[in-house]
Amino acid sequence: QVQLVESGGGLVQPGGSLRLSCAASGSRFRLYVMAWYRQAPGKQRELVATISSGGSTDYAGSVKGRFTISRDNTKNTAYLQMNSPKPEDTAVYYCHARVGRRGDFWGQGTQVTVLS
Repeated sequence: QVQLVESGGGLVQPGGSLRLSCAASGSRFRLYVMAWYRQAPGKQRELVATISSGGSTDYAGSVKGRFTISRDNTKNTAYLQMNSPKPEDTAVYYCHARVGRRGDFWGQGTQVTVLS
């Protein structure tokens, strides 16, 4: 099945930046709808951003204007660029792929902690 491996999480200060990466397996990555979710302690998992196979994007209102989702189909990788992170952005961030009829696949998650 599709394997997703996140990287790039860690500690970041407000006003700093962080880029998360999600490396995906498979030969048809260009067809996947990719997304980033996050889950903070005590909260349900929420959708942060999506990017379609055609490159169109959508964002949660809480991150719009600060985060950017992108993809490089030559590298089978999706990214989440986090600019001006806030303490409330602290969460485990999960990469997600919608792989047509094969359904949904999740990465293991990467911790992002925004210091104050």
